Amino acid sequence: MKTTISQVMRALTEPVGVLEPTVDTLKYGDPEAEVTGIVTTFMPTQAVLEEAVELGANLIVAHEGPFFSHQDSFVQALKQDPVYLAKDACIREAGLALFRFHDYWHRYQPDGIMEGLLEALAWSDRAVRHEAVASVVQLPPVTVREIAQYVKRQLGLSYVRVTGGLDQTCERIGLLAGYRGGGEHAIPLFEREQLDLVVYGEGPEWETPEYVRDAVRQGRGKALIVLGHAESEAAGMKLLADRLQTRFPDVPVHFAANPPIFQVL
Repeated sequence: MKTTISQVMRALTEPVGVLEPTVDTLKYGDPEAEVTGIVTTFMPTQAVLEEAVELGANLIVAHEGPFFSHQDSFVQALKQDPVYLAKDACIREAGLALFRFHDYWHRYQPDGIMEGLLEALAWSDRAVRHEAVASVVQLPPVTVREIAQYVKRQLGLSYVRVTGGLDQTCERIGLLAGYRGGGEHAIPLFEREQLDLVVYGEGPEWETPEYVRDAVRQGRGKALIVLGHAESEAAGMKLLADRLQTRFPDVPVHFAANPPIFQVL
């Protein structure tokens, strides 16, 4: 029995119900086409598109959109851009379907992206509280330096960015995936949850990092580790690939990793 793109989309969205508005729509492809293979990824980069073609997969489920903005309306500014035109042509000529899976995955209970990150860090059983945009983790006493090295090892990262005392002892940690590191989310969490350390994907550098700098100057013993947006969310899309393979055992499902985008010189 064939599996259609619409069946996969329905399986992904049913646990949440209907979200309006949402960016989670089928960007390319026929919803009634048969699925030959699925690739999940954080970002549907040119390299991921090419990998999907090589794998014989015709459905990409991506957390972020293909054209460099959270909102689809940005495409209007790219209509004459050669990078956009080449990527759009690649998707169409290869007959790829592209479904964005962002809002729904974040609305799962627990948040699917956070669940994947906790599993990758082997902290699932250390989470003592889940909020809408954060999880709180309780660890045995460990230094910021040790946590930074551990996170790099678990997530396969070449570097993280840290502010605060590297030799400060931490036990209570706030974890925020993706673009949730702004002051609105992260700063109140420090006091409300009595955190020693926040680990997040990314956020404005003049908000939470500056709060931590002032807190350290005042002798309050706070610290921050910045992973990077993709680095904090990729594990959630790998978890999704595992879930989809279980749900659709007759369809090949692959996770396509995005190599680090920056080099540190």
